[in-house]
Amino acid sequence: MFSHNNTALIAMFNGLGVVVAYAMLSLSIWLAPVDLSTKGYWGIGVLLLTLSLVNFVKYKFDERVNADRISRIEEAKNEKLLEDYVSDSKAA
Repeated sequence: MFSHNNTALIAMFNGLGVVVAYAMLSLSIWLAPVDLSTKGYWGIGVLLLTLSLVNFVKYKFDERVNADRISRIEEAKNEKLLEDYVSDSKAA
């Protein structure tokens, strides 16, 4: 579907977007007319949201990998059963 170069380009573009978004968010928090403690609270919120999103994406990725692994094991088992059945049918 995508070549390795296209995938790397898309990942780089997304990474750049994240960096720009964090830079703009940091600037807006820095320039906000509120106390430093409020800015720190907002910053911690952004950090925790980022950690939660990373964990969520990793969980979904691991779930997909495990489902794919189970699917491949089931396909191999079914193929082995069919192979044994065909071998037994020829022998009889």
